[in-house]
Amino acid sequence: MAGLDETRPFLPVGIAVLTVSDTRTLADDRSGDTLVARIADAGHTLIDRAIVPDDVAAIAAQVTAWTNRDDIDVVITTGGTGFTGRDVTPEALEPLFEKKMDGFSQVFHRISYEKIGTSTIQSRATAGVANATFIFALPGSPGACKDAWDGILKSQLDYRHMPCNFVEIMPRLDEHLKRGAPKK
Repeated sequence: MAGLDETRPFLPVGIAVLTVSDTRTLADDRSGDTLVARIADAGHTLIDRAIVPDDVAAIAAQVTAWTNRDDIDVVITTGGTGFTGRDVTPEALEPLFEKKMDGFSQVFHRISYEKIGTSTIQSRATAGVANATFIFALPGSPGACKDAWDGILKSQLDYRHMPCNFVEIMPRLDEHLKRGAPKK
């Protein structure tokens, strides 16, 4: 059964939040604020936060820089997952993935369907692993960020969550690389 094993310690992880938008600033970034608040409430550490425009190179560069840092275990992006011409977050991130997490999108859509019905198909939420770092691309609405955090990320980023969680496999994400090799 899924649940928390209170005999296990809570292990905070380092998280970076990236908002993808041509128009938002830190002053009006409600989706980024939603994630930052939930990260803090859960006991994790916000390592960095940024906003970049809807541009493949800018998104990929920021996420790559963060995956090169040893203090960042997880990158969460918000915005740019729709179908308009400026929505390019999946195009920026999926080429970086060493492994794609198909189940994330499926579970996100199931949760989202309960809230917004068939409108969930307008999101191309995606996730994967790059350079031993988990990367999650969420839609740009505060509601979608709440759904993804509350329904998936909060428990999967908690070492106490059973029967399994992302935290317990973090030390093994780079086992395909030569042991002891620094991140790329």
